[in-house]
Amino acid sequence: QVQLVESGGGLVQAGGSLRLSCEASANTFNRYTMAWFRQAPGKEREFVAAKNWRWSSSRGDVADSVKGRFTISRDNAKNTVYLQMHSLKPDDTARYYCAASFFGTVSTMTQISAYESWGQGTQVTVSS
Repeated sequence: QVQLVESGGGLVQAGGSLRLSCEASANTFNRYTMAWFRQAPGKEREFVAAKNWRWSSSRGDVADSVKGRFTISRDNAKNTVYLQMHSLKPDDTARYYCAASFFGTVSTMTQISAYESWGQGTQVTVSS
């Protein structure tokens, strides 16, 4: 399994921005599909964004709820995936988790079960 360490969470006012980072300990990081999920208190973990390892730097898949506000990117040289978040809303408050999948495909990468490695998460709190 891959070790994943998230950072960048914090408290921000509505309308603000944050950038989350996730550093992976994989020698073959460029072959992993990487994703972000989030879980708010009392709710199920949900898909936020993913980037298949075959995709170009500008391509990513994001959930409808964050489309136009969140962007996923990766730097294979740094073994790091990012989640840039703009126009944050109180509903975005959650613990954000980084996930890695070596065997996942484009059709499965929005599914929790596709990911074999998870980070501990970083808390994002958006105040109104």
